[in-house]
Amino acid sequence: MKKFKHYIKEIIIFFIFITIFANVISIYRSMDLNKSPLNIESVTLLNNTQYLLPKDKTIMIHFWATWCPSCKLEASNIQKISEHYEVLTIAYRSGSDEEIKKYLKDNQLHYNVVNDNDGYITSKFDISVFPTTIIYDKNKNIIFSDVGYTSTIGLYLRMWWANF
Repeated sequence: MKKFKHYIKEIIIFFIFITIFANVISIYRSMDLNKSPLNIESVTLLNNTQYLLPKDKTIMIHFWATWCPSCKLEASNIQKISEHYEVLTIAYRSGSDEEIKKYLKDNQLHYNVVNDNDGYITSKFDISVFPTTIIYDKNKNIIFSDVGYTSTIGLYLRMWWANF
């Protein structure tokens, strides 16, 4: 029993270390992002409707790709957040509109998506790692950015704090 407790303690310490390390890496990677206020007023979604960024409202912009393994893991987290908060996702070089629509349907995802097939929008934000999530306050200033996988609870807490 003593040996078992020792192993459990080591496993917990390992996961705490990995979590801290992952957050440090995320902070380091997010330093390269464009920190300018959000200057996109509208974009065209996959369904060819015009999406106007909400005024006086916090928004999460999420950059992802269908070919990105971490993005696939995080997709359900983004779906849950999009059901409660304003979320706009940018699909980076992920194929045609029809291919992305099929991906969304196959994975039961229903959030707002812009197809950035040529990478133009993504380059404006200096995004080079996927997934990347940026949260803007109601004045469209960055209040949080994260590079890499983020848990649902982590996203909820950040969006809650942004709206606080």
